[in-house]
Amino acid sequence: MTSEATITSVAARTSLWLQPHRIVLILTALALVLGAAFFMRWDWLPQYYEMALFGLWRSLWILAVTCILGFLLAVPLGLAQAAGSFWFAAPAKVFCTIIRGTPLLLQLWLLYYGLGSLFPQYPWIRQSWMWPYLRQAWPYGVLALTMSFAGYEGEVMRGAFAGVPKGQLEAARAFGMSRWKTFRRIWLPQAIYRALPTLTGETVLQLKSTPLVATISVIDIFAVSSKVRQVTYLTYEPLLLLALIYMAITGILVLAFSRIEARIPNKIG
Repeated sequence: MTSEATITSVAARTSLWLQPHRIVLILTALALVLGAAFFMRWDWLPQYYEMALFGLWRSLWILAVTCILGFLLAVPLGLAQAAGSFWFAAPAKVFCTIIRGTPLLLQLWLLYYGLGSLFPQYPWIRQSWMWPYLRQAWPYGVLALTMSFAGYEGEVMRGAFAGVPKGQLEAARAFGMSRWKTFRRIWLPQAIYRALPTLTGETVLQLKSTPLVATISVIDIFAVSSKVRQVTYLTYEPLLLLALIYMAITGILVLAFSRIEARIPNKIG
């Protein structure tokens, strides 16, 4: 029975890929790849290969750091709005409202050109261990993207925390669980599960926001593409390659989150 079920599953997946519209899409993609390979110029790739790898690493590093830090900040923001007192809920709501109500590019420029221009005026900052970092552009990009991710995901976590059945929390207290153990073992895991599909979309949107750091002279993969276009006067080739890179990363992110979501029991609450 096991072998028959496996064969049936493989046949079902094969028939799914052999549907007419999927075949047309696959053939169209192959035609575009072949056309790009034979009718476009790619002789500039060896010259910018190392720079492109460095830019790609910088983009991935910024994405990972800002998503992790932003999520760690989003959890208390969501919890404060869902169950905190007015003195905790109000500042969290104001923060999320300001972040979601203003463009990310404006936030980035305010931090870099505003806050960043104040630090050189203080000698004690220029002489401290912080100055080698504060004089660079990437900390302001990381801070802006982290705050942006936290602002949007904080609202998501607020709804996720509020969506956990209160009966489970009351049952945990009836069993003698402490508040911290109830939060750690019941409330937070279920809230994360409820927020996971939205977290996937927010992570993809965060990836698409990382090119904004190029506006403050951070060398990421988008900045490398812009440099190639400025030097070689080629427009389509670097942009098409950039789009392919972002699509590949997006596909990997969606696949990773779907695998994580599939490993969690689908019946909770």
